[in-house]
Amino acid sequence: MNEVNQSPTLLPNTTLGFKIYDACYSEMKALHGTLTLLSRQNTAIPNYHCNFHSPMPGIVGDSPSKSSMPMARILGLYMFPQISYGAAVSPLSNKRQFPSFFRTVPNDSFQPYGLAQMMMRFGWNWVGIVVSDNDYGILGGYNLKAELMKVGGCVDYLEIIPKYNFKNKILEIINLMERSSVHVVVLYSALQELVPFMEEVSMSNLSTKTWIGVTGWSLTPVFMKKEILKVLNGTITFALFQGRIPGLKEFIYSTHPATSPDDIFVKLFWETAFECKWPSSIDNNVTANVNKNYSKICSGQEVISQIDVSILDVYNFRYTYCIYKAVYAFAHALHGLLSCHPSVQAPFINQTCANITNIHPWQLTHYLRSVYFKNTAGDDVFFDVNGDPPAVYDILSLQILSDFTSNYVKVGGFDSRAPKGWEIFINDSAIVWKSGHKKVPRSLCTEPCQTGFRKVTRKGQPVCCFDCIPCSKGEISNQTDSSDCMKCPLDSWPDGRRQKCVPRDSEFLAYEDPVGAVLTAVSLCLSLLTVSIFSIFIKFRDTPIVKANNRGLSYVLLLALTLCFLSSLIFIGMPEVVKCMLRQVVFGTVFTLSISSILAKTVTVVVAFNATRPNSKLQRWVGTRIPNSVVFLCTAIQVILCTTWLATFPPSREMNTESEDGRMIFQCNEGSIVMFYCMLGYMGLLATISFVIAFLARKLPDSFNEAKYITFSMIVFVSVWLSFIPAYMSTRGRYMVAVEVFAILSSSAGLLACIFLPKCYIILLKPERNTREWLTGKQWTRAKWFSLLTQYLTQALLTS
Repeated sequence: MNEVNQSPTLLPNTTLGFKIYDACYSEMKALHGTLTLLSRQNTAIPNYHCNFHSPMPGIVGDSPSKSSMPMARILGLYMFPQISYGAAVSPLSNKRQFPSFFRTVPNDSFQPYGLAQMMMRFGWNWVGIVVSDNDYGILGGYNLKAELMKVGGCVDYLEIIPKYNFKNKILEIINLMERSSVHVVVLYSALQELVPFMEEVSMSNLSTKTWIGVTGWSLTPVFMKKEILKVLNGTITFALFQGRIPGLKEFIYSTHPATSPDDIFVKLFWETAFECKWPSSIDNNVTANVNKNYSKICSGQEVISQIDVSILDVYNFRYTYCIYKAVYAFAHALHGLLSCHPSVQAPFINQTCANITNIHPWQLTHYLRSVYFKNTAGDDVFFDVNGDPPAVYDILSLQILSDFTSNYVKVGGFDSRAPKGWEIFINDSAIVWKSGHKKVPRSLCTEPCQTGFRKVTRKGQPVCCFDCIPCSKGEISNQTDSSDCMKCPLDSWPDGRRQKCVPRDSEFLAYEDPVGAVLTAVSLCLSLLTVSIFSIFIKFRDTPIVKANNRGLSYVLLLALTLCFLSSLIFIGMPEVVKCMLRQVVFGTVFTLSISSILAKTVTVVVAFNATRPNSKLQRWVGTRIPNSVVFLCTAIQVILCTTWLATFPPSREMNTESEDGRMIFQCNEGSIVMFYCMLGYMGLLATISFVIAFLARKLPDSFNEAKYITFSMIVFVSVWLSFIPAYMSTRGRYMVAVEVFAILSSSAGLLACIFLPKCYIILLKPERNTREWLTGKQWTRAKWFSLLTQYLTQALLTS
């Protein structure tokens, strides 16, 4: 008031005064004082007054929410402005119910949000809440629980300190707290209920709990017993923002009852601070010594600066700062009212201004809604549409020294004006927890899951209570306390601990692989063997054994077998798009050419020997026309089938990551498995026809008859490919390819051995038999036995 009245710029030529009513933390007294102010006399009669001077334009107070709410309901009927410096409950922001209510303390809906953010900041997701049985405690407690659940926290219990049956209920709450695994407890309570509750707690086994305080009691340790202070050591609490009031220290230090004889508060303060009785109040001022029976007489020489800082800390008046802002808000609103000039900008009906000698309360309420100024501390003062200021809190650490004196240390703060997620800031190094520890206490229902594991909530329990199970196959978790595991990319696989994805081992039938190397060597050797036989047949092309049964077909068959052996190399090595498209087609085509040549040879034998009969109609078919037509027609059908396959469902390269864990199998997708088996089936059909014809022609004379060799070769061929199908279906990866390559090589080798090795034996080792006379009948018995021996040797070779 002194600052405002001495200001040359604020309310010039106007002096502010005030009346004070003590509500004594009683709703009834608060209402009595409100009605007394409204009646403008010492009788609390609503709507009745006989004074003609203007009433008080506004009220500062009250501090508790329980008395501010009924005050605001009555004052709202008259649009009488009220600025509270302590009422924080969120319902007071409802302008329909409380249209003329303002406050300089933050709306308490921000405090639960800030508390929840702070607990997540410290890693506490398992907490307990104890609240007082009033609007402040119950609303705040349930709001805090809701905010904790939003950020993934859990509340084990929310207990209300009762007003009645106090002792029994408190013991029940303490027993619950002792059984609970919670290590962090929020005391969302006002001072009146907190002190008796903490007295009971101090006698129990709860010394390991970490307590979290709120603005309702954060600055009151001076009124608590040593046992309670010992329990509360290390408490972290939210407190109202500590603003700076320039000149307050000098103002208080200059205060003296002798210089302010009419101010009963100065005498009361002096007597309370120095525990003495001021002489003039012994007879004249009884009210100053109500409930005070000091035997010591004040000398007037006492020094205020020597008062214990725990009783008078001139830098720590938080509620005082809220009152300071409230008085200045009224002053600036009145200044705006006085500065009004009748014009189009005047706010009231017919562009009129208010009359300072007869201010209507609703007129001042209008100016309060738009007040905005910087106070002497440099802080912005304004009210939002709900009559609330910005939510700014200090976060304090209560540290109890060895002599049981308390010390509040600011360790952080909360500012609702900061960007989302950055409202809270904490200096961990400034916090001292219980017993002087610097390590943050833990309060968890379940320890966080390690990397490689994920959380599974226990049935019927909060989400903070869970079991940890390993990530599923193919998934990892690289963070602790993870709710879900992440799938590795297709080319990766989890390591042994399922903590990170590592590249899969690539698998295909490579040339460097032992199996691939052996198959490659066998393929090349058989190819060279076939070329060698081809060379022998070229060299001895004019001999009877080579010319028998169509020499040209033998050349075609040898060429086709050479290509069969070489086609197996396409299956070895890294599968590529071109390889995948060509390997089955090339294999199917050259094998069909081989089988077609054998079929043509068989037909040649049948036609040749049946044409020797008298008057046979087959004589005109003797020659190369029928064999060539058979080879061309049979091969063309396979070529058409393969071309259709490539045009409709062409094979492609793919990575198989499902067959083996940790491996990436490069393989060829056949595109259409139906077309693949159609190709094999067609070759099987040709082989079966060749076998049947050769079997029927097996008893023709041995000299020019290859039917028996063809029969054995077809038995080998069909046996290999019949066993190939189940083996192919039951293997995966490179072994599937190896099975097919082995089938190609073994079936081709069977054809080569059964048909050409007997002839090579005669050409190279028994040249005397490679004559026309021998083949036309001489040494018939020996040739027959040789033929039989060759058949048995061939069978033995194939069996081995």
